[in-house]
Amino acid sequence: MTEDAYAITGGSKLKGRVTLSGAKNVALKTVIAALMFESKVVLENVPKISDVLELLHLVRKLGVKAEFTAKNTLEIDSSGLTENKVDLLHASKTRVSFMLFAPLLHRFKKCYIPNPGGCRIGARPVDRIIKGLEKLGALIVYNHETGYYEAYLDNSVHGSYTFEKPSHTGTELLLMFSVFGNGKILLENAALEPEIDELINFLNEGGAEIQREGKNIRIQGVDKLSQTKPFHIIADSNEAVTFAVLGIASKGEVIIENPPVDHITEFINKIKETGNTAELLKNNNLRFAYKGKIKPVSVETAPHPGFKTDWQPNWAVLMTQAKGISYIHEKVFENRFSYVTELQKLGVQIAFETVKVDNPEEFYEFHYERNKGYQQKIKITGGYPLHGGALNIWDLRAGASLIIAALCANGGSVVSGASIFERGYEDFIDKVQMLGGKIRKI
Repeated sequence: MTEDAYAITGGSKLKGRVTLSGAKNVALKTVIAALMFESKVVLENVPKISDVLELLHLVRKLGVKAEFTAKNTLEIDSSGLTENKVDLLHASKTRVSFMLFAPLLHRFKKCYIPNPGGCRIGARPVDRIIKGLEKLGALIVYNHETGYYEAYLDNSVHGSYTFEKPSHTGTELLLMFSVFGNGKILLENAALEPEIDELINFLNEGGAEIQREGKNIRIQGVDKLSQTKPFHIIADSNEAVTFAVLGIASKGEVIIENPPVDHITEFINKIKETGNTAELLKNNNLRFAYKGKIKPVSVETAPHPGFKTDWQPNWAVLMTQAKGISYIHEKVFENRFSYVTELQKLGVQIAFETVKVDNPEEFYEFHYERNKGYQQKIKITGGYPLHGGALNIWDLRAGASLIIAALCANGGSVVSGASIFERGYEDFIDKVQMLGGKIRKI
């Protein structure tokens, strides 16, 4: 029988130090971008999480050599890339497989990519991304019988594209697609996430010529990419937020080593509003500590530099420990509250709140359809004690919130769906146990 659940005994104050793993959303994109390099590519601080391992399995089936030479050091050699059709089974397990359009089109001038997988936290329509690829020179047809996009690149990549709304995935894919373009290519209204800038750094170190000017990104096409030194993956900002919330919500103290401070500025500001400690130490570590009381603070999610959608499930658990009422308004995805009914099992006073918004098509980041009955806002009445329960993880970030809640609750809990959570967290059990948390895999 496969172990896919956590047994948790809550109620302990978590205290200690945590060293963060590499950023999932940087590691995945650099692995794909590495397929565009003529040289071998070495990536350092790559987290050994299931999303990364699934992607490596997928690219190996295309003929790529990808092996860990140390625990978190990955060497990629794409000289043996021979296949231009992405395996449907493994592509369905990770949404990032959709980004293989860029290296495969440049290598073979045609490729076959299935519909993307990943967490179902919203429709995440790919039509805007397809439009961008087509505007820059690709021809793409969706085959309804096979479930594959059939893509062709007859001429060079050229032109410009303006995103209707900023897209994190779309910006990264079009960046990679444009690297070998003809002349200057302009991406307008591009997303601002720091992970995109890390991808730009990786490509530029390999010889690309990419410049960001706010929401505009200019790419001067080059002939080839070649790595001259290993690229180090930054620490994971979502993991930093998870452990910060865990420390304060459990009424303890956590020092986070090597944090990406600039990437979580808005989160740090919100922690300070709760009246608790978010302090940058002399060695650039971050200290998060409970100070005797948590004030209720409402948040509204937004793309960077706003309060990230990935953080709001953790924030909901923190607010269960605040005395008073707080609200979370989700603007980025339309199905990000899978944890609400699960938290209710632990005694959390949480409910959906009716919200009316002027011009919702412009207000929300997702493709808003009127009369669809969205539930985009929740009300949390904090200050009630939590008890144990049997919980189910439905998506990655919701999983983090359920585990935090179980660690804060009185008594025992079983949280099922560990494999979903482990898509994004490396050595999580060991890290929590080192803080004094009682958690084990069952």
